[in-house]
Amino acid sequence: MQENTFDAIVIGSGISGGWAAKELCEKGLKTLVLERGRNIVHNQDYPTAHKAPWELEHRGRMPHRFLEENPLISKAAGFEEATAHFFIKDKDHPYVQEKPFDWIRGYQVGGKSLTWGRATQRWSDFEFSAPARFGYGLDWPIRYADVAPWYSHVEKFIGICGSKDGIEAMPDGEFLPPFDFNCVESAVQQAIKKNYPDRFMVHARWAHLTQPREIHLKQGRGQCQARNMCMRGCPYGGYFSSVSSTLPWAQNTGNLTIRPHSVVHSIIYDEKAGKAKGVRIIDAETHEATEFFAKIVFVNASALNSNLILLNSTSGRFPDGLGNDNGLLGKYICFHNYRGSVSAGMDGFLDKYYYGRNPTEPIIANYRNLHKQETDYFGGFTTFTGAYRARQNAGSAEVPFGQELKEAFTRPGGWRTYMYMQGETVPKAENHVRLSTDKVDEWGIPLLVTSVGYDDNDERMLKDFLKESTEMLEKAGCKDIEAHDSKQPPGLDIHEMGGVRMGKDPKTSLLNEWNQLHHCKNVFVTDGACMTSTGNQSPSILYMALTARAVDYAAGELKKGNL
Repeated sequence: MQENTFDAIVIGSGISGGWAAKELCEKGLKTLVLERGRNIVHNQDYPTAHKAPWELEHRGRMPHRFLEENPLISKAAGFEEATAHFFIKDKDHPYVQEKPFDWIRGYQVGGKSLTWGRATQRWSDFEFSAPARFGYGLDWPIRYADVAPWYSHVEKFIGICGSKDGIEAMPDGEFLPPFDFNCVESAVQQAIKKNYPDRFMVHARWAHLTQPREIHLKQGRGQCQARNMCMRGCPYGGYFSSVSSTLPWAQNTGNLTIRPHSVVHSIIYDEKAGKAKGVRIIDAETHEATEFFAKIVFVNASALNSNLILLNSTSGRFPDGLGNDNGLLGKYICFHNYRGSVSAGMDGFLDKYYYGRNPTEPIIANYRNLHKQETDYFGGFTTFTGAYRARQNAGSAEVPFGQELKEAFTRPGGWRTYMYMQGETVPKAENHVRLSTDKVDEWGIPLLVTSVGYDDNDERMLKDFLKESTEMLEKAGCKDIEAHDSKQPPGLDIHEMGGVRMGKDPKTSLLNEWNQLHHCKNVFVTDGACMTSTGNQSPSILYMALTARAVDYAAGELKKGNL
């Protein structure tokens, strides 16, 4: 027991778990990070980082047999031959879909921080207050002012490029210089500015080191090389991941222990002490059960797995899952609506191109339902946009051959532009996850059942996005505009949230304003499971800020003897 005792245990090594480890270790706490997947070491374990397309066995594509065996994971954004090693295989990690739901996972040290999209917009007070103001959800126990200094804390350390635009719906942060717009992006931006005074197309905020500061160099990271091969693992550390940044930083304190191949079974509750005393794991390779002990536990297994662990953490005090007195654990699961996109061509600009492979793209900040509800749906949407030059003869039935084909490859085709949505969804009790009563995985842990779907609010938002985006591109002078509804199931957005939501009242929420379980004070949940509503911005940086804030509080309470 003494060998297996630490000051703190962190479940999960992804974006929020890495931040929990960094902050805990910096505060002098001996910290154990449990990761169910294999170990990954920065730079050593990026096997495709420098490979050209012709050096990949299948030129970037996956064999037909693999696609047949893995129809789910092969749909994930960024999944291809060069990145497949950072994604699971379907058959290895089954779950039960009561409704269609694409659960995208990456089990390794670093988790999905190795393959995330890297967009990092701040929430504004609109997002924190909207559910209560408009009556479509539970009021958050915090506001933007509570999180703003922690946003800055995170941004300075991980490195965010962007521009300060003074937009109320998307607050400014601590930014490195952004990548430049190309000529067509600038043209669309000017058209939107001319025609829509309340809409702002600006540089999005991205976790890329365009001009590294001293703190980034101390991490051993370097400038982003604009290769746009991020999801292979960046050998330069040009984008933020747990593996290149927070975990090595924590390791350098001498306070970190990482245990890969550790499938968490449950959190152990001490009935006499009235708090958690540790974590029970099943070794992924040997299937041996082991228990680890600590004064505080941070749950950062990624939203749905965090729900699974808490639901499976039963005891005499908590027969329905740890902290689950109100029966709401696993309910109010939500996600982002990515179904809508619009594409178009743009005449002219044929004498212009762009430099490098820009790994970022512009953004149109949410312009819906800010000060008042002005649509027939709740919530708003972020619009990602951009422009590029297509391949010569792309989409044409007349493809050249031989020497003409080679010559065609030396000349780019015309310009294309696009917009796609990242829409808020409304949390509902019927959207939930629960444990299967008759199916278990290879480690004897109940499978997760997902029962999550769209509603009429999502459909109305989608319709509005397609209409407004089409009109913006028309006014920008685009041609051949096509609107698309992918009809993809929930989950493919990879932004699953909720189930262990924050709130003011223990009767209607699981966590307080410090991400602390109302009924088990030494357990904190700071990944996507804690979300009370989804907002419309990319959520990862909010998880990081909430994690740093919660660790600061937990360490203080521990020092006072309250935990």
